[in-house]
Amino acid sequence: MKEIVTYINRIPIYRSFVENLPYNPRLKILLKEKRKARILSEVIFWKKVRAKTFYEIDFDRQRIIGNYIVDFYVKSLGLIIEIDGSSHDEKEVYDGIRQEYLESLGLLVFRITDFDVRNNLDLVMKELEDFIIQHYGTTPSSKIE
Repeated sequence: MKEIVTYINRIPIYRSFVENLPYNPRLKILLKEKRKARILSEVIFWKKVRAKTFYEIDFDRQRIIGNYIVDFYVKSLGLIIEIDGSSHDEKEVYDGIRQEYLESLGLLVFRITDFDVRNNLDLVMKELEDFIIQHYGTTPSSKIE
């Protein structure tokens, strides 16, 4: 039986932990710089999810996975949240390769835009809820009685 992490709208959300993720310790210096940069959309999103305030789900900010630093990571779900700002313009190929690598590790990536976080956070949080339910939850009607 899979462990339930939380409930969203009374739907159980099941643990999907990915073990032994690769980690490049040489990125630690860059990680500290990114945390100090305090990008507005990341700060806004972090205030919404930190300290298990979003359905008691534990989010990590700026996490090293392999040779990448992801914006947010939910270890219990194997879920990465990426906020795409103007720095991602013209980087579709790089982002695609990066996402393909992360997904090859068994992780899922939820992408949102910097603009939406700054201007429509409620919609972003609803879309995140829906994504988590779709990929980690089950509806009562799908349970085997």
